[in-house]
Amino acid sequence: MTPDKYTNRELMLDVGDGHTLYVHDWGHDDANVPILFLHGGPGSGVSDKHKRRFEPENQRVVFFDQRGAGKSLPKGELRDNTTDKLIEDIEKILSKLQIKKIILVGGSWGSTLALTYAIRYPERVKNLVVSGIFTARSEEIDYIDNGGFRAFFPEVWNRYVASVPRQNQANPSKYHYEHALGKNKNFAKKSAYAYMQLEGPLVSIDDRYYPDSFDDFEPEGMIIEMHYLHNNCFLEENYILNNAAKLTMPVWIIQGRYDMVCPPMTAYDLHGKLPNSQLIWTIAGHGNDRSNYDVLRSVLLNIAP
Repeated sequence: MTPDKYTNRELMLDVGDGHTLYVHDWGHDDANVPILFLHGGPGSGVSDKHKRRFEPENQRVVFFDQRGAGKSLPKGELRDNTTDKLIEDIEKILSKLQIKKIILVGGSWGSTLALTYAIRYPERVKNLVVSGIFTARSEEIDYIDNGGFRAFFPEVWNRYVASVPRQNQANPSKYHYEHALGKNKNFAKKSAYAYMQLEGPLVSIDDRYYPDSFDDFEPEGMIIEMHYLHNNCFLEENYILNNAAKLTMPVWIIQGRYDMVCPPMTAYDLHGKLPNSQLIWTIAGHGNDRSNYDVLRSVLLNIAP
């Protein structure tokens, strides 16, 4: 993320366990309730494109790279990189910036982390705005790992299966997890690249997918994601839905009807468990398709003008 005229401050925050996080405080410094933005992946980091969701003349937004991601150090570090650690990192960031209450925004994995943080610290969260809902249930992880999308993207699944030796093709994700999280860096990069080519084409509904070449591909972010998925995101099964009733603050759920990464049923299930939520369907996929973008901006302008 690049500093610009709206940047209030950048800092590298030591959160312990050998991890230092990049934090970017941006926008209107005197906004009534700051927004905290949680990136996806896990492992993808924040970038300048995320600023386009917000209005810096009126809104204050805190961005940060989660452990091992983006500019945070050590890059790609998996040790002490768990959901519980990320939740406590958020607390340390808010304490450092002297912020007592936030509007929490996150999509995809960012929705998982936002919901989990709000369950742990509901008094900190005024509003939740989540999109592309992922609650880390085993069925949601299996949907990607076992090709639940293959009726729509058969070529993607077949290419993924063909990326492993014949004797491992009954469970290609098991093979790639073992190699991505193993000690051989060359094998790890190959498996991370294969998983990126599995997930990447599913993000948009119009085949806008232009992957890096293998030589240019930096595997650390995808390896972090595989580390989390392999460990069920370090959450008890059904943790978010079982605890959703604790989230009494207003929650806006934005979900693409044609999301091939996080099937819409999850958003519907979550909406049914929340006491004070609005579910907004969009004609979109998982990514930043125009209708997802427009609805998110409209919601945020309504609650954080």
